[in-house]
Amino acid sequence: MLASYLIKPGMVELREVAAPEPSREEVLVKIKAALTCGTDLKAFLRGHPMIPMPGVFGHEFSGIVADTGRGVKKFKAGDSVMAVHSAPCLKCRYCKKKLFNLCENIMSTKVLGAFAEYILLPAHIVKQNLFRKPEHLGFEEAALLEPLSCVVHGMHGLNIKQGDKVSIIGTGPIGLLHLLLAKLKGAETMITGLELERLNLAKKLGADMIVHASELATAVGEFTNGLGVDFVFECTGQLDVWETAVNYVRRGGAVILFGGVRKDTIVTYDTYRLHYDELTLKGVFHFAPQDVKTAYGLLNGPLNLSPLISGGYPLKELPVALERLSKGEGIKYAIIP
Repeated sequence: MLASYLIKPGMVELREVAAPEPSREEVLVKIKAALTCGTDLKAFLRGHPMIPMPGVFGHEFSGIVADTGRGVKKFKAGDSVMAVHSAPCLKCRYCKKKLFNLCENIMSTKVLGAFAEYILLPAHIVKQNLFRKPEHLGFEEAALLEPLSCVVHGMHGLNIKQGDKVSIIGTGPIGLLHLLLAKLKGAETMITGLELERLNLAKKLGADMIVHASELATAVGEFTNGLGVDFVFECTGQLDVWETAVNYVRRGGAVILFGGVRKDTIVTYDTYRLHYDELTLKGVFHFAPQDVKTAYGLLNGPLNLSPLISGGYPLKELPVALERLSKGEGIKYAIIP
C-alpha cells in the first residue's frame, strides 16, 4: 500500500509499504478520506512532539472495512465506518477516576497514518470509538468526527444557553467548530481572526459578529454593551492570546484555553481580577468516549460541516495541501487515496 511519511519538517515522502493484517479484535480500514488539521500542519512546518519523524501521520479519517481479525462481531468487510484515532485503556489511575481523556496511555497507544491507503485500528479503539457511517453522510464530513469530539469535550459542562454571549478567538477549523456548536446551543456569537476569507465564511456559518483581531477589544464592548462576554474560547494556541483572552470576559465568566502552546511556556494574569471577578480559566485536552458518541450524534443529525472542507487532493499531493494551509488558504483539505 502507499503511505505518506513525514521525514522531517517540510519533507513528506510517499512510500510503498506492506499493508497491515488485522490480529484478534482489530479492524483494517481502507481510507476513503483523510483530513488535514492544525496538528499535521505544525508537524509539517516545525515538527511535533506527538508525531515521531520519520513516520506516518494523519489522524482524521473515514473509510470502508477491508478486513477484520478474529473476535470482531460488530463490523464486517464492506461496512462504511468512521472513527477517532485513540481510546482510553480503562485500567490506569485516571481511567479509574473516569477522567478518560487524561488516560495515562492514551497518547502512547494512539494510531497515526491516515494519510495512506489503509489504517489498522487496534482492539481498544474498535471497541470504544469505531462507528458505522450513516448513508447520508459523506466520507469527508465523517472524517470530522475527531476534531468535533475535541470541541464537544471542551464545551462539556459549561451550560451555554440561549442568549449567552460567546467570543471565539481564531477562525481555523477548531474556531469554526466552536462557532457552530455555540450557535446550536442558542448563543450569540462573535468570532475574531486575521484572514478576511475565513471571517466571511464564519459569517455565512451564522456568526452574529465577525471582527478582525486588531479590533477585538472595541468590538467586545459593542457586542456586550460594555459588560464582557459570558464565555471566551481561545482557539489559536498563541501565547499572547492566552494572556489577553481574560480581558474580554465578564465578571463570573469563563475562559476556555483550547489552543495548545509549546511546553514550558508561561502566562501571567492579574490575580486581583481572577479573584474578585471570580473568573474561571479552563484548560481542555482531547476527548472521552462519551464526547465521541455525542459528536457522532451531531454529525448524524443537525450539523452540516461540509463548508469546512475546502477541497480535495490525491495522496501524492498532500504536501500541496499543507503548503496551502501554511499560507492561510482554505480550512481543511480532504486527502483521497
